[in-house]
Amino acid sequence: MRVAVGFDHRGVKLREAVLATIAAAGHEIVDCGVNSDAVRVDYPDMAAMVGEAITDGRAERGILVCGSGVGACVSANKLRGIRAAICHDAYSAHQGVEHDDMNVLCLGSEIVGGALAGELVKVFLAAAFGGGERYVSRLAKVEKLEERAYGR
Repeated sequence: MRVAVGFDHRGVKLREAVLATIAAAGHEIVDCGVNSDAVRVDYPDMAAMVGEAITDGRAERGILVCGSGVGACVSANKLRGIRAAICHDAYSAHQGVEHDDMNVLCLGSEIVGGALAGELVKVFLAAAFGGGERYVSRLAKVEKLEERAYGR
């Protein structure tokens, strides 16, 4: 799987843990940056880059990290086709994929440490959308909301 990753200047402190986990699981990394906290980088810019990597087919999933995870999540969900969620527990990280077809995991570097971030990334990437009738029906409703917001 190709996984787009993006970190703002506060999220970069989880960069090594996230990248190491993706690589250890055998996935390809689409690195949208950043590598350092030396220059302020706004989370909406990172969300746009990760979201576009998914919507244009360069990646199947994405991971965004900012200070709380909130700003990255709010921004990512403004993009058509992106279903992002903040997950600071393993259940949400896999259940969001299995039931809601979540394609972007958002983490807060001020909320979770490297070990937990690695575990969350691991379960997020290992999960698959269940495709059951009730989940597909709900996803269709989400897509209708996108159509109302963005048009066809």
